[in-house]
Amino acid sequence: MLAALVLCAIPCALAAPTLTASQFAGASSTALFPPTGATYGTYETYFPDAEEVGFPGPTPTGDEAEAIATAPAAALHLDTYPLINPDSKYTGESPWFNPMRYWGNLGPWLSVPDAFGLPDTSPQVPDGCELTQVHLLHRHGARYPTSGSSPAQFAELVNSAADCDGFTASGPLEFLATWTYKLGAEILTPFGREQLYDLGVGFRVKYGDLLKGFTGLPVFRTTSEDRMVDSALQFAAGFFGVREYPTSYYEEIIIENAGFNNTLAPWNACPNNGLGNLGDYSSGNWTNIYLKAATSRLQQYLKGITLTTDDVYAMQQMCAYETVALGFSDFCDLFTAEEWLGFEYSIDLSFWYGDGPGNPTAAAQGIGYVQELVARLTKTPMTVFDTSTNGTLNGNPVTFPLDQPIYVDATHDTVIASIVTALNFTTLAKNGPLPIDHIPEGQTYHVQDIAPFGSNLVGQVVSCPSSSTNSTLVPYIRWILNDGVVPLTGIAHCETPDKDGLCLLDNFVEGMKERIAEVNFAYDCNANYTVTFPDNITDGREWK
Repeated sequence: MLAALVLCAIPCALAAPTLTASQFAGASSTALFPPTGATYGTYETYFPDAEEVGFPGPTPTGDEAEAIATAPAAALHLDTYPLINPDSKYTGESPWFNPMRYWGNLGPWLSVPDAFGLPDTSPQVPDGCELTQVHLLHRHGARYPTSGSSPAQFAELVNSAADCDGFTASGPLEFLATWTYKLGAEILTPFGREQLYDLGVGFRVKYGDLLKGFTGLPVFRTTSEDRMVDSALQFAAGFFGVREYPTSYYEEIIIENAGFNNTLAPWNACPNNGLGNLGDYSSGNWTNIYLKAATSRLQQYLKGITLTTDDVYAMQQMCAYETVALGFSDFCDLFTAEEWLGFEYSIDLSFWYGDGPGNPTAAAQGIGYVQELVARLTKTPMTVFDTSTNGTLNGNPVTFPLDQPIYVDATHDTVIASIVTALNFTTLAKNGPLPIDHIPEGQTYHVQDIAPFGSNLVGQVVSCPSSSTNSTLVPYIRWILNDGVVPLTGIAHCETPDKDGLCLLDNFVEGMKERIAEVNFAYDCNANYTVTFPDNITDGREWK
């Protein structure tokens, strides 16, 4: 919890404050558009749509693009326009240091082409191979903080101080005297909408040629949370076109709530989810270590509010959230490069022990998606629904088709972390278990590379020559996470290293079937067991 403000023993009105801060410091500031009373229907008849106006001019279409196979190089995503990289007038960091790259799941996705140990390949389809199918799993775009989270609590702390005895702020914290809390909760920010629209455009340019393999309209999936629906529609608008997307595909919106099975929000089917609060504990322990000096340093500029490491951690979070919502944040310049590295590791710890390889339910929560993946790859209808799979939807060929060249699913950051654990991408976890009191050398588990805002995991199914001496084409699969190709050597039957991350499709499917068999969903998600901490789990399973 954030530090509680010690209120005066007599009523605030009788105190004798020496105020530097405005009384509205820390207050919430919101805006609504369209304005109250303004409705589209008022003057709608004056503004007919394009179909009614007519005169569209020539409209011939061109051919579909397949840049992922035909372009001479991969197009990498390195742009965060219109977000501003924080300056360094207080911390003295060099301009090259970009805190955005250390915000973990709170940062925008950026291409990480050689992050996972295969520096000699790229997202481009390997030479001599032909793309036949693609599977996309993506996270929603940048959002406001979740309801009641640390940034909102910090704002309440500041506002309570301003309302009562007041506070003074100087130096790098001087802005707090007039700062207000402008963040909403849960829903996408404008930048978050941009991220998913751009992702859709990029996916059409890279993989659009696969649309020629459809005989009907595609089915894409998302969950029912507002930001999930908005993200899916933004992606579709980018992929199909703003005017075309409503009639170009079907959006399957799966209920995300208690009592409903959903592989894209599996925690509702797993009662042991969050067992022992392992992620929060490990992250909190590290926060008390790496922010101790920062808390003392910042306290000297603030009188009337006593800071704790939790408060200062909330200020780091505020930097990320304000930037992706408002374009910049005064909080960003308060911290050194070392403190941003510490922040990144705090999120790595939270995910490792809360949703990733060090959590006993992680593989179980991700295994439902793996079951769906195997069904899609083998075109085999699902008949067993013993995990987070939804028998009503997965058992219906209309809502769970098996003949699509393109599959698109939208999900959350923690689910991507669970799914890559269930897929057994062991190179991400090779230096685990993670210590909770220091950053280890050779750290391989970086949430910024795995599940940032707009994160995208792509499975490419390709036909390649069976060997250097045999030109017969056989199916392979490879996985690309935020433009970084992931080695599949931790998967049974895919152990042989391949510079392009390729594994024979039949071998991959067999390895996934074995993985499904070894993950005991019923036990890991429902059994009564105690987890020691820190645990030595590195594959997301309790039951062995």
